[in-house]
Amino acid sequence: MSSIKIETVVLDTNRCGESPVWEEKSNSLLYVDIPSKKICRWNSLTKQVQEVIVDSPVSSVAIRQSGGYVATVGTRFCALNWEDQSLSDLFSVDKDKKNNRFNDGKVDPAGRYFAANRRSVYKMEKEEHIPDGMCIDTEGKLWVACYNGGRVIRLDPETGKRLQTVKLPVEKTTSCCFGGKDYSELYVTSARDGLDTDELSRQPDTGKIFKITGLGVKGIAPFPFAG
Repeated sequence: MSSIKIETVVLDTNRCGESPVWEEKSNSLLYVDIPSKKICRWNSLTKQVQEVIVDSPVSSVAIRQSGGYVATVGTRFCALNWEDQSLSDLFSVDKDKKNNRFNDGKVDPAGRYFAANRRSVYKMEKEEHIPDGMCIDTEGKLWVACYNGGRVIRLDPETGKRLQTVKLPVEKTTSCCFGGKDYSELYVTSARDGLDTDELSRQPDTGKIFKITGLGVKGIAPFPFAG
């Protein structure tokens, strides 16, 4: 295994970065900033970030097979046309529940977009803190970002055994995905909300996005929404 390298690649600071998704055709990383109500796209070639601001907290984004993207905005599944930045509702839930929103979302291999207000998590050791967003590599192992733990860990989903730990320079790591030319790069989002002034001064890169290379494994391409 080559030596592991951690780089800060997206310098824009997110209040709560989440839902990283690699888009191969544009060499870009999609992600959201939940409380800022932003859907973002970072181009790995130009290093530029484009963003679309929506009307409610946005918890996840995914690629749409027919073109464009889909996102969970508030309690709505929405279609996003990036070219004209238009958002259109596909389906809504829990209209009668105020201050409710989706917590996360992901597309399964069948092309279905799942989202929920609560999530099921693996039981992990106490020091791992809160398991948050995760992805899978080509060997079927899970990579999990540990919120308040400042790390991503690799788990065997069958045995629950921790296989690898990579520490990052920020505490609130939120999610991760594989990307890059051959899906050998692991991108990790983070958050800054909830940290006080002293904590922020000790973690100047909090809220930014990191790229980890040299892991010795590769991920799989994200599944597009078939609708």
